Amino acid sequence: MKRRHLPGAAGLVLALLLIPAVLLLGGRLPAPLAGLMERFSLFSMQMDMPDQAVAQLRDRLAPDLKETPQPQPDPLPAQQQEDSPEADPPAPAAQTSPAGQPAQQPPDIPEAYRGTLQQGDYSGSANGVTAALNPGFVRNYTSLSLKEIAALAQREPAIAIDPQSGEPQVLIYHTHATESYEPYDTDVYDTRNTWRSLDDSENMVAVGDVLAAALEDQGIRVIHDATQHDYPSYNGGYERSAKTVQQYLEEYPSIQVVLDVHRDAIQPEEGVISKPVVEIEGKKAAQLMIISGVDDGTLGMPNWRENFAFAAGVTRAIENRYPGLCRPIFFANRKYNQDLSTGALLFEFGSNANTLEEAKYSAQLVGEALGEYLIALAAGN
Repeated sequence: MKRRHLPGAAGLVLALLLIPAVLLLGGRLPAPLAGLMERFSLFSMQMDMPDQAVAQLRDRLAPDLKETPQPQPDPLPAQQQEDSPEADPPAPAAQTSPAGQPAQQPPDIPEAYRGTLQQGDYSGSANGVTAALNPGFVRNYTSLSLKEIAALAQREPAIAIDPQSGEPQVLIYHTHATESYEPYDTDVYDTRNTWRSLDDSENMVAVGDVLAAALEDQGIRVIHDATQHDYPSYNGGYERSAKTVQQYLEEYPSIQVVLDVHRDAIQPEEGVISKPVVEIEGKKAAQLMIISGVDDGTLGMPNWRENFAFAAGVTRAIENRYPGLCRPIFFANRKYNQDLSTGALLFEFGSNANTLEEAKYSAQLVGEALGEYLIALAAGN
């Protein structure tokens, strides 16, 4: 079951409000008012125009316009910068062929805009900062000891899946729905790419569709919400998606699992992006990173232990079936709406360096393993 909510047309409303002013002044505006209208027009058009067009308008008005600095995210490890609630990247359509289909061959990228794309296996341990789940790992960014984490990972998840009820059991949504992927499987990328798309066949909604279908195929009813909470404004996405989740939980108390589906962004150095990938059954799959937040006493997240127990169980289930598909669980003092349920997690399918096909293949595999795990939980196994 997919639910969609479309963004409002703020630009149209603003234009309708300004038209009467123009008519009352005989169709011609005094210079000060004309300048003001042009500034309002630029603001409104930013909601719908591609970045290139907005940039041209901004250059033309540069002498009169002052940029407002965007708030910066708290420092995070490199792989988590993309999912800070306060970043503000643009959301243009991803590059496609004239027929609207993803291009199969990379274009000739000018030398000045060529970046290096590295691919590698990001599963496994990392210099003593991880705890073993056997199989799988946890990367620890908290004050908890690895021994404490290992003990928490053995807890039983506090969820009660009932596939036979006919009611929704899983909610899939996207705080950052417009995140997208590299259009080509190559070792060079275009540094001008923003890895954003409003086209739901190219962004995280497409990945969520595959994950939802894999769960539905095993008899687990899923609601997939396709709201683009990060458009037209990226800022405040988590607050908006939290309201969406709360509405679904109130409407469907049967929901036990709440998954926020994203993709990562890994940039080890300037001009280089990294692609976490593993080959499974002869095909490349984008590696999955599960984020499970911890409450350091300031986040109001009493369910974090239950969420982590679920994350550990899911990781073991995936790794038992598809070894190497999971990166270590990202375990940090972060909320990410995980205060809303005892089965709330954030899934990162690959990074911006992966292709959409690699991410969708991973979602299929994860859906199969997750569904099997949830059915086993329902059976008490």
